[in-house]
Amino acid sequence: MQRRRFLGAAGSAAVLGAGKAASASTALPFDHAGLKVRARALAAAPWQPPTTVLPPDVARFGEDDVRAIRFRGERALWAGSDLGFEVRLFHRTPAFPRKVRIFEIVAGQTRELGYVPDMFDYGRSGLDGTRLPADFGFAGFRIGLRGEPRQDRVAFLGASFFRAVGASRQYGLSARALAVDTAVSRDEEFPDFTEFYLERPAPGARTLVVHALLDAPSVAGAYRFAITPGDTTVMDIDAALYPRREMDRLGIAPCTSMFLSGENDRRVARDWRPELHDSDGLSMQTGSGEWIWRPLQNPATLRFNAFADQNPRGFGLLQRDRQFESYQDDAAAYERRPSLWVEPKGGWGRGQVQLVEIPTVDETADNVVVFWSPSDRPRGGQELVFGYRLHWGTDASAAPPLGRCRATRSGIGGTPGQPRAAFSWRFAVDFVGGDLGSLSPAAAVEALVTASRGRIERVSARPLPAIRGWRALFDVVPPADGNLEPIGLRLFLRAEGRALTETWISEWAPPSLAQRQALL
Repeated sequence: MQRRRFLGAAGSAAVLGAGKAASASTALPFDHAGLKVRARALAAAPWQPPTTVLPPDVARFGEDDVRAIRFRGERALWAGSDLGFEVRLFHRTPAFPRKVRIFEIVAGQTRELGYVPDMFDYGRSGLDGTRLPADFGFAGFRIGLRGEPRQDRVAFLGASFFRAVGASRQYGLSARALAVDTAVSRDEEFPDFTEFYLERPAPGARTLVVHALLDAPSVAGAYRFAITPGDTTVMDIDAALYPRREMDRLGIAPCTSMFLSGENDRRVARDWRPELHDSDGLSMQTGSGEWIWRPLQNPATLRFNAFADQNPRGFGLLQRDRQFESYQDDAAAYERRPSLWVEPKGGWGRGQVQLVEIPTVDETADNVVVFWSPSDRPRGGQELVFGYRLHWGTDASAAPPLGRCRATRSGIGGTPGQPRAAFSWRFAVDFVGGDLGSLSPAAAVEALVTASRGRIERVSARPLPAIRGWRALFDVVPPADGNLEPIGLRLFLRAEGRALTETWISEWAPPSLAQRQALL
């Protein structure tokens, strides 16, 4: 999914809204238990693909036509009421052709929101909304707060993707309901939210509840979102899944982001801007309580990492670098992009946090995904239940009490000005926070470094007053056998037998023997 396409739709060119009087169906009773029954029944029947055929007048749309369409704010669901939320709907377009049904729940009864032409100002697109069928439907919706007519806090748009903002009011990475067969030999599957049910909030309520029906060739499901916008927007999610078949890989709570280049990975750093990424690392708190930081990369070939765990306490994709100078982009505002932290509710058992990094040369393509994959492979006829919270914001994650990685840099190893007997690659890893800022410069801090292959040389740990932290330095000497497989690296700082920092892990792919010789 292209992030520019989403941001274009969800931003100033965001399309459409739900009319205050657009109910188009007879009221029917609703509860979440009944939605789970429907999802189970869907899974027992053959999958039916969603509606993607657009009327000719819409199918011809180009990007300029989409940008020309403006939602009429007065037609938002709950606009002008004393409720704290307003809901606007997204128009179906060639980029988002799937029809999604959206309902309002009032006192346990539902009514479907129907398409009404005067919800939109079609502007220079030339579209005559009266020519569209009454059951045209919508592509998704966005949620705003009363009194913020031009700012939305949450958006559901495209398959089962959704996004939220925190204090910065800036969109960035996305989440989705489910990942199915990601990075396996068969094509990845992207489940769809086909129906949404929005509970009308009580006056003064700070939380909006949304129910969603999910469907895909391999699985159906029922979701409940309790959404509380704020400086950190929190989504309390309960998911019931009903597989149609056995799946090779099921991903729970997927987070999807973009990493093109950063101070730790300059492989495609051709742009005038120093860094380009929505997230710069994967953070994990294991079931045993260990904190782990894995800097993201844009590898030359697809890279898959799995971190085995039992009952993880949390994981997420974070944007730790908040300095404008790191990006120099006054339009994309990468320094304001939110982090996303997944907090499991209850025990998730044994499984793996799985990270997929896909090569890209384009900052508009999301190329990073992380999710939880249970050890037991899902089978048809099962019910799988997962609960978790998503935290979106500048400081969305549970903060490790230890020092945390601030930056990772690397380059040629050895001693400047001295002949190199062998090729090596140097890593400089900076840590801040925890007790690091209060340590004496003479403190006996040591860097513990291990590598899966090769050998480690020139290890040191030194205070870094400029950031009130410490820097670890070490060189990796790859084996001389020419093996180009990535080398796993692991590092943390300690003093007097006590860990001072989270555990930094990374992978480094050594260059070919010819390239090493050229660099000596």
